[in-house]
Amino acid sequence: MRKYKLAFDPWGLLVFLATMLPNVIWFNLPAPNDILRQESVTPVLDGIGSVCQVLFVAALCAVVNRERKKLRFTPLIWGCIACGLLYYLGWGLYYAGIVHPAVILLLTVPPCLCFFFFALDRKNYVAGIPIAGFTVCHLLYGIANFMI
Repeated sequence: MRKYKLAFDPWGLLVFLATMLPNVIWFNLPAPNDILRQESVTPVLDGIGSVCQVLFVAALCAVVNRERKKLRFTPLIWGCIACGLLYYLGWGLYYAGIVHPAVILLLTVPPCLCFFFFALDRKNYVAGIPIAGFTVCHLLYGIANFMI
C-alpha cells in the first residue's frame, strides 16, 4: 500500500461529475417514455451497487498512486472519453423516446468502463475493485429491470 497516498485527484472528480451530468438532468427533467423511473425489482442489488459506487468515487477522488504518470492522452484515456461519449449518446437516444435494450446497455456499460479505464490509467487499482462490483450490479439491474 506504500504506492498509494490519500490526496485529492481533481481529474477523478471531473470524470465522475461529467459522467453524472446526464443523471442530474434526468432527475430534474424526465424523459418521454421514462421507464427508468419505475420501481426496481432488484433493491438489494441496487443497495450493494450504491455502496460500491460511493467507494469507487471516494477512491477515484482521494486515492492516488505515487507511481502514476502525468495525465495525458493515452489509449486508456481515449477509451474513457469514448465510453463517456457512448454514454451521452445513450442518453440522447433515451430522451428521443427510444427504450430499446441496446439503449439500456448504453446507459449501463459505457459509464462503468469509463470509470474503469480512468482508474487503470491512473494506476488506481484500489478503485478498480468497487468499480467492478458496481459494474456487475449496474448491469444486472439493467437486465433484470428492463430487458427480461
